[in-house]
Amino acid sequence: MTQAVNLPPHVKETDLAGLYKQMWLIRYFEEKVDEFFAKGMIHGTTHLSVGQEASAVGAIAVLEEEDKITSTHRGHGHCIAKGAEVNPMMAELFGRTTGYCKGKGGSMHIADVASGNLGANGIVGGGFAIAAGAALTSQMKRAGYVVLCFFGDGASNEGSFHEAINLASIWKLPVVFICENNQYGMSGPVKDMTNIENIADRAESYGIPGKVVDGNDVFDVMNGVGEAVERARNGEGPSLIEAKTYRWKGHSKSDAKKYRTREEETEWRQKDPIERFRLILVNEGLLSEEDAENIRLEAKKEVEESVEFAINSPEPTLDDLMEDIFA
Repeated sequence: MTQAVNLPPHVKETDLAGLYKQMWLIRYFEEKVDEFFAKGMIHGTTHLSVGQEASAVGAIAVLEEEDKITSTHRGHGHCIAKGAEVNPMMAELFGRTTGYCKGKGGSMHIADVASGNLGANGIVGGGFAIAAGAALTSQMKRAGYVVLCFFGDGASNEGSFHEAINLASIWKLPVVFICENNQYGMSGPVKDMTNIENIADRAESYGIPGKVVDGNDVFDVMNGVGEAVERARNGEGPSLIEAKTYRWKGHSKSDAKKYRTREEETEWRQKDPIERFRLILVNEGLLSEEDAENIRLEAKKEVEESVEFAINSPEPTLDDLMEDIFA
């Protein structure tokens, strides 16, 4: 096995084709969302993670089925990587009753507890306490599962970040904090918001391991997160992983990206995580060119069909208005 396909112990070479398909599902799902938001058929707002597919897929690839995740406002990729189906996801964004939250949550609040997805979150930094709480439950009940807590670089300056990591460190909770550093918190570059080179350096302040990985290299993400997950599963406590990546789109749909240059965007597009993954799989003989193309086309077809499913699904009625209200 070459260094290019150095895998964590519990990820098999036979898993790689499925991971490649997940990355294309994420890419095509978000491109469709972009298209139908522009047509006025998806309401509210959306935050796309195009260009960040390797961090979601690579991190979740090392989990066991019973493990949990918490996500962010930019969470479509996390949902798909944790096993969500694109039909109910697309229906959720179209506000239809067949969506994961019956059309009431929209893009930023998709949850699928059955697959271990404890929910995306419209509040920046809102997932930290949920992840620490779920990890505390796992520890107290000896349930054995690990929690991955995804967050962005901007959220690392929230108070909840420090509170959750401090408690997780003291109590040695089975949680891995994963910062998807896409270089910008809304329109603010990381270097203007944080006076350290790496957000992972903050781990030292809490007495836990911190590591930077290439967030556009699915293998580097898998190995970095894999070590942290094993540490958490063995009762050694939390870790902080920083995956350096880049979002190709703006912060949200109202963002014209005037704060960054087209040259910078071109540079990062040349690091396309899906193309990098495809080249390694093909060059190492793990996937033929024909199979890779067929996988891409399958993913595209599934996403196109999800749009039809969503459009043909019923909208909520007034009778649905008071359902699912708990307080």
